[in-house]
Amino acid sequence: MNNKKEKLARAGMVAKGAVYALIGVLTAMAAFNLGGSKSGSDNALQFLAGQPFGQVLLGALAIGLFGYAFYRIYEAVNGPGASWSEAKGFVKRAGFIVSGIFYGALGFTATKMIVSGSSGSGGNSAVSTLMSKPYGAYVIGFVALCLLGKALFQIYKAYSGKFREDVKESSLSQKERKALIRAGKIGFTSRGIVSGILAFLFFKVALGNGADAGGKVAAFDFLQDNFGAAVMGIVALGLVAYAVFMFIQAKYAQIRI
Repeated sequence: MNNKKEKLARAGMVAKGAVYALIGVLTAMAAFNLGGSKSGSDNALQFLAGQPFGQVLLGALAIGLFGYAFYRIYEAVNGPGASWSEAKGFVKRAGFIVSGIFYGALGFTATKMIVSGSSGSGGNSAVSTLMSKPYGAYVIGFVALCLLGKALFQIYKAYSGKFREDVKESSLSQKERKALIRAGKIGFTSRGIVSGILAFLFFKVALGNGADAGGKVAAFDFLQDNFGAAVMGIVALGLVAYAVFMFIQAKYAQIRI
């Protein structure tokens, strides 16, 4: 991977971290009555758009998100490790492609907001539209299974330490290494919790027991309604920890392409 592509990949990691930082901070502020609001990716973009030089910030974020999308898809096609023909390789590379599509779409949403001021949000209507189709419940159920798998894998990464494999720890100071490990464990745990709740909500929709699954905002609503605002705030702060991990990874990542 040449130097320009590597810089683009690292910029993408910073952009991803920035999105998680905004989601976590805004939601934690709402949980502890400090302002803010329960947020997902679109809310984070809308918050940026409302800041001084918001269009510039959105533009920079969009470039970074497109960079991360490129990195993930490039990794899926040309990355090392198990190939598409192996079960492990298929799951891993398919995950990279899904991740690339998601962050590419988020970059497109940011670009659309710059051009037209539209948020481009439509996740709930998409779920409702799917459920109106004969095959909708099966598709939603499949999404729920994927989210459950993601949740379990995030928890596994948190406590197996596999997240450390993506970082050149030899380049880190002792303080940075401690921050990496702490942020990784807390961050991946919080991501696992949010993904697990979303899996549950999607299963409910697939079984006809829920109106819509929503996104991270729906997961935060679930946490607040069932466990209280404090727990919601703690999980949100965990996403800030994940952002810290992404910022460290952006600087010291092992780009294996």
